[in-house]
Amino acid sequence: MNCLLVYDIPDDRTRTKIADFCLDYGLDRIQYSAFVGNLSRTHQEELMMKIKKRLGKKAGKVQLFPLCAKDWEARLELIQEERSGNSDHKRVQSDGRATGS
Repeated sequence: MNCLLVYDIPDDRTRTKIADFCLDYGLDRIQYSAFVGNLSRTHQEELMMKIKKRLGKKAGKVQLFPLCAKDWEARLELIQEERSGNSDHKRVQSDGRATGS
């Protein structure tokens, strides 16, 4: 099942380790503190247990949102990358896919 994991963790070392956990589970980083990917419910729970153990008593908020296929397909995204000093503009289509313009 597709999922979105977001976190707010003040401690740099802990935050870096949790990002590594997410990458180890095959999640893709979409923002500094946000990851998406496909995880079974078992792997979602396992990842959250590892994160909880690593966080210990330190401050932090971690949320994992399972996304059904319908919601995943309905997502909107805008990805714009700069190339050679010029912006490569993208527009968001109704199906949520960005295309060059």
